[in-house]
Amino acid sequence: MEFDLLAMLGDVFAKHGAAAPAVAQTYTPGDFSVHFFLQLGLIMLACRVVGWAGRKFLGQPQVVGEMIAGVILGPSLLGLFWPELQATLFPKEMRSVLYTGAQLGVGLYMFLVGTTLRLDHFATKAKSAIGVSISGIAAPFFIAFLITPLLLTVPGLFAEGISATNATLFMGACIALTAFPMLARIINEQGLANTSLGTLTLTAGAFDDAASWCVLALVLAAFGAGPGVAVLAIGGGVLWAAFVMLFGRKLLAPLGRMVEREGHMSHTVLSLTLIAFCTSAFIMDAVGIHAIFGGFILGAVMPRGLFAAELKKKIEPLTVILLLPMFFTYSGLNTRLDMINSVELLLIATGVLVASVLAKFGACYLAARMAGEDNRTALGIGALMNSRGLMELIIINIGLQKGIIGPALFSMLVLMAVVTTMMATPLFELVYGRQARASGELGALPGSAASHPA
Repeated sequence: MEFDLLAMLGDVFAKHGAAAPAVAQTYTPGDFSVHFFLQLGLIMLACRVVGWAGRKFLGQPQVVGEMIAGVILGPSLLGLFWPELQATLFPKEMRSVLYTGAQLGVGLYMFLVGTTLRLDHFATKAKSAIGVSISGIAAPFFIAFLITPLLLTVPGLFAEGISATNATLFMGACIALTAFPMLARIINEQGLANTSLGTLTLTAGAFDDAASWCVLALVLAAFGAGPGVAVLAIGGGVLWAAFVMLFGRKLLAPLGRMVEREGHMSHTVLSLTLIAFCTSAFIMDAVGIHAIFGGFILGAVMPRGLFAAELKKKIEPLTVILLLPMFFTYSGLNTRLDMINSVELLLIATGVLVASVLAKFGACYLAARMAGEDNRTALGIGALMNSRGLMELIIINIGLQKGIIGPALFSMLVLMAVVTTMMATPLFELVYGRQARASGELGALPGSAASHPA
């Protein structure tokens, strides 16, 4: 019976296009459609179920459950026990389709996060944000400088012939990375979106992520892409960000006035807003940074008040429930947790994890304390900044695809990303959240019924 079912599924999901010179058959538009809708349904189901289980049994926010669901649907679990079924449901030909949907989902989400950014809070916390951000970059690169020579002695972790400089830069970027989209989801779900701590952490995280992507551009340039890659990424990103921050608020203000005058957001205003989002995401993607930064920067200068409320009401549900889970699944499809298959590699993976936590959590905590934050707030900042999430998976997937690292090191960094992300919420609640909620500084932790509607 199982064989017949698999055979039937194989026929339904087979390539139905005409023969091409390089392959026996190709996908037709109808084949893509059949896979796409089934994949969307499975992705949403897995994200809701795993997210619910994570909240109920592990105290994790919905976003962590979605991250784990993406890994479950990939070769690490589904592909490990039912490889034929996993390959049938998620064929390689569909990766580009999922990737595009993933970028749209995470870009729109960060655009919405940008509209909640309190620039007035940032102004009052600028000293702390700058200190945390710089420390969150400097310490990881120092740790990378110390551990990379040891990693280079283990065959297969890095590409043969890679220079110590390039290997150190790549490891530094991986350790310095903060999971910007994941951090935003955690901050929203923990009720920190409109607090000075949330704004400070988001701002520092955004800067650290952007710096990591710029370093990656330098490494890719050294690997044959040419210096133009780094120049375009850094120069283009800075120029676009400066233009948006200097002129964006004034240029977009008429949209806010139109919404206030009409009392709601018309389709015309929504269209213009989404066109602006697509333009900003395109520019940041084209220069080699990432579309999410284009969305976040534009969101930060969008009109507030009724405009922001209407925008959130119109696009947030579809973004969070339908589009964003594709981001987690796409990364999960490239993740193999079964590559750490020896005691030596396990010890190395543990060492990388401990070093990464000390570099990020420890450095950000100390920087916040030196900037004048109290001990509890500094611990909370360190706990949140230590989260790596699936932005880490994106950057290490690039490293794997470009031949910078091998599968074993890739898997170690995946493990580091998963563990540090799962640490974030429990650790934050332990060092900051519980006391802040008890004292009334923060509202009660959103419950399942209120914050996570079915």
